[in-house]
Amino acid sequence: MKNIWMISREYGDLAGAGGVKDVVRQLAEALARWSGRSLHVVLPLYGFMDAEELGFEPLMDPSASDHPLQLHIDMHQPDLEIREDIRFFYKKSKKVHIYLLDALRYQQKSAVYTYTVDDETREKWQKKSTGHHDYFAMNVLLQKAAIELMIVLQMRPDVIHCHDGHTALLPAFLREIPGYRSYFRQTGCLVTVHNGGHGYHQEIADIPYALSVTGFPERVILANQLDHKFDPFLVAGAYAVVNTVSENYARELQESESDKLTGWLGHELKRRGVHLEGVTNGIDPALFSSSVLADSENESNFLFSPGNEKDDLDGKKRFKQFFLNHIPELARKQGVEYFGELAGDVQKPLFTFVGRLSEQKGIDTLLEVLPVFMKKNEQAQMVILGNGSAELESRLENLARTELRGRLCFFNGFSPNLANSVFAAGDFFVVPSRYEPCGLTDFIAQLFGSLPIVRHVGGLVKVVNDVTGIAYGSGQPSGLFSALGRALELFNDRPAKRAMQLRAVLEIEKNYTWTKVMQRYLHLYRLAQTAQVKNTNKHTVTL
Repeated sequence: MKNIWMISREYGDLAGAGGVKDVVRQLAEALARWSGRSLHVVLPLYGFMDAEELGFEPLMDPSASDHPLQLHIDMHQPDLEIREDIRFFYKKSKKVHIYLLDALRYQQKSAVYTYTVDDETREKWQKKSTGHHDYFAMNVLLQKAAIELMIVLQMRPDVIHCHDGHTALLPAFLREIPGYRSYFRQTGCLVTVHNGGHGYHQEIADIPYALSVTGFPERVILANQLDHKFDPFLVAGAYAVVNTVSENYARELQESESDKLTGWLGHELKRRGVHLEGVTNGIDPALFSSSVLADSENESNFLFSPGNEKDDLDGKKRFKQFFLNHIPELARKQGVEYFGELAGDVQKPLFTFVGRLSEQKGIDTLLEVLPVFMKKNEQAQMVILGNGSAELESRLENLARTELRGRLCFFNGFSPNLANSVFAAGDFFVVPSRYEPCGLTDFIAQLFGSLPIVRHVGGLVKVVNDVTGIAYGSGQPSGLFSALGRALELFNDRPAKRAMQLRAVLEIEKNYTWTKVMQRYLHLYRLAQTAQVKNTNKHTVTL
């Protein structure tokens, strides 16, 4: 298993909207560290990215090395033949070969998946926080262009790892398009379901358009519909090995009523005989240590290590004080709007949240609980960083300005650097999700010495109650309210809190670093390659 390609809409600090960016980057870099493995990642070049500033160079055409590579990809509509031009940029980083696909369709996008405030200002129909109108075309173009790139570079991957519904059609392209079928006859495919919830399938109801833009035989389109929509995840089940990002989420999708939140995708895959393998995401602790907080003036002041039992975390306390005293400057420096202020008392417990503002993440429940909880517990304060639902953003802004003024600070937007600061400053990190395929923020919080308070769903069951964090089971507001109260009790028991911080980091280092988790992915890669060889032989007919 030496030649591995990954296709994704997100990657590390280049482009991201959630945990997918961290998984793809960290898994790719972990695999690339092993001698002999060639790792390649393909993703779009969005309008908010400057390829040259990011260290990329134009990819030259192998057949004419003095010209940049340019390809023409079929993107036909039912009544119109269309070919879109695409160029490529390339660089090698941490032993990973990264390709950016440069096309007009991507250049017009100001964010990975949704329209922004600026988009709405320019065009009123591009409503902030709503998905791109051409999402399906964006996905198809990425997959077709990635395949053509491999052929032009004369690459024959051992396996192609497709991340989420945005790339889940690629295995079908390889098997249903005659030229691709021969070229990639020994290439296996793995599709990872990072999130199977409503809105994440990348399904499409316009069946004639799906037929024309993909070029699939009609039987492929007709056989893979969920709720009368062409569903890429169902397609993946027919042509690839499929996994999701935690063992418990895989179980929930195929064995519990929780699958209703996906439109019963998991049960339909099970009915078709497709087993969802669960592999809990890993993390690279080095990326989330206090060293990322250092600046020229405070380089040693803020250093701390929750995984070192001899460290009393004085550096964390100093950083918490710095954060509380410099909220306006931190927001301005990262270009993020903020609402509300905090008293700046480092002795008061600081609850935090970083993520999408959506009902999936349980923010509506948090907003129901927070005013009541803070009225009863005057020492509590909270910082929230994120964006998403316009309604939830508005409610947070209003709370920070009025009822919870001086107790709640809301950063409306996102910045990786600011996120690290929130994680590091906090004492507790709240994850009240309705469902959660895996969750990486609980890991990140633990590595920064912030103890997670989680609802025990999906991958969040990896937080062991009263051992590595605080967990609750009820989806009712009372469950979250009680867990927040338990956190306050823990805050006042410093030895117990410090012991929990230590156990949390040791548990990550023992079971969840990528050097361990990637072995399970290598097993799936081999399974995917073996399954493809068997499938090819099974469909071979001798006349």
